[in-house]
Formats: sequence, C-alpha cells, structure tokens
Amino acid sequence: MIYTLTLNPALDYQIYVEDYKPGQVNRAGYEKILPGGKGLNVATVLHHLGIETMALGFLAGFTGAAVASMIQQEGIPQDFIMLPKGNTRINIKLHTTEETEINGTGAVIDQGSMNLLYEKLDQMQQGDTLVLAGSIPSSLPDTIYCDIMKRYQDRGVNFAVDASRELLKNALAYHPFFIKPNHHELGELFGVKLYRFAEVVKYARKLQEWGARNILVSMAEKGAVLIDEEGEVYQQGAFRGKVISSTGAGDSMLAGFLAAYEKTKNPVQGLYLGIAAGCATAFSENLAPKEQIAELYKKLIQSE
Repeated sequence: MIYTLTLNPALDYQIYVEDYKPGQVNRAGYEKILPGGKGLNVATVLHHLGIETMALGFLAGFTGAAVASMIQQEGIPQDFIMLPKGNTRINIKLHTTEETEINGTGAVIDQGSMNLLYEKLDQMQQGDTLVLAGSIPSSLPDTIYCDIMKRYQDRGVNFAVDASRELLKNALAYHPFFIKPNHHELGELFGVKLYRFAEVVKYARKLQEWGARNILVSMAEKGAVLIDEEGEVYQQGAFRGKVISSTGAGDSMLAGFLAAYEKTKNPVQGLYLGIAAGCATAFSENLAPKEQIAELYKKLIQSE
C-alpha cells in the first residue's frame, strides 16, 4: 500500500489566457477547477496506474468539501480529516506565454486533528510506502515531515519525500527511501543555480551523503537524473511535445517511479515510468491519463 499525505491541499483554479496583458482586463480562453496538492496529485496518478493507494491529509470549509467531492468522483481511495475551522486554500494557475502561480496559505491544523492523523498513520505496516509531499501550512513546524518519519522509523515503512528547503533538508536525517527535488529546489539547498546534468549529479550526491537513498531530480524539458542507492547514475531525456500545463508533472513523475518500483523493485524502470507519467501530464489537460502513460512508457522500453 502506498499512502500519500497532503497537509496543505488546494482547489487549483487554472486559467488559460492566450495573450495576457498585465494591468488590463483579460478574458480566459477556458478555465477549470481541480483538486490540488502534491500528495493528492501523486495519489491520483497512482490510482490511474492501478496501484493500491490511500490519500490522507486535511480539508476544511466549503472549498475542502469541493475537493472531497472531486476526489470521490475520481474514485480515489481517501480518508481526509475535516478541520473544524477555516477553508482549504485556493491556488491560481495562470497559463499564458509564461506560467504564473499564486498559492494560498492554507487552513490552521490544530493538535486534535494532528492526533487523528496519527491514528490513521498507525495503520501502516512493514513494506508500505508513505509519500510526504508538498508545502505545509504556517500552523505546522518545518520539522513536521521528519517528526512523522521519526515516529514511524521502526515500522519498516519506506518514506518518499517531495519537498523543498528545510522540509526536505530536515527529512534526510531519517534516510528516506526516495526523494524527488527538481533542479531548482536542489540548487536552492546549496545556494547555486543548476543547469547541466553533471552539476545536478554533483549536488544530488551530497544529498545522498546526508541520508537520502534513491534520488530522482526532475529537470523539466531536459528530463531527469536518477542516482540509485548503489550510487549508479541514470539519465533520461523528456519527450518532445506541446506542453499544455506543467502543473502536477513532477508529482506524476514521482508517482510513476513509485508505481514501477512497487511492481518491479527496479529503479531504472521507475525512471522510465516516471518520465512517461510526467510527460503525459505536461501534454494533457488533466493528470497523466493511463493510456498516454502506457504509450510513452512503451516508446522508452523499445528504445533501450
């Protein structure tokens, strides 16, 4: 079972404007509202790939009720906790010649609700995977991911972390099975900008020295670099195609890796399925359709 934890989910309000002009009235070409948050995106793509999963986290208010309804319609197994106050945030994703995002802050998570979450996490068993992904609301400390890992480190649970800055850095002390920063997030940890594969490998190895086991660094249109826990380096370029939206592409890559590893225990197959899932999302209006993932994955396997 793969559990995903989304501490700060959202309603993603995606707007497409062909010729955006700042300071003027703009008309949307089309728009859509989707449930968002890294962990929830991962759970959605895992569900598309037929992997047993359970989405956990917190929802609040009328926006949280809307997210819950959308998850239910998708058929994604979930056990979210409804917070007593506040509203789940709304994130604005503006797609035009450049992509712009305005992300909300999120609801306050009280201690009673955290205790309920721990009761649900207590169900995890040896061999399960827990995905800790995305930002956290300001009511939680930036040690929350490593606090959770510390609590369950003796359960035999595999931890997968997709976060940035201190959230990721703090988690490395508990030797996560898998982390997936993008090259910008990796560079931020060391105060550098990374453009080339060799640079990414150099700094990704430092994260391995700090405790990470398998590291997958996404590099947008350049593809990704994988360093497995044996220290082997693998590189795979992305597919070329018309990018409709990059929102959720990195989350889809994470889901693809975990899905393949769940079935094969082969990190290279994880890299391939991760690339296929990430590109499938980028080329689609929604998160990684199963048929498109399969088509792209087949092309990668045939090109070996």
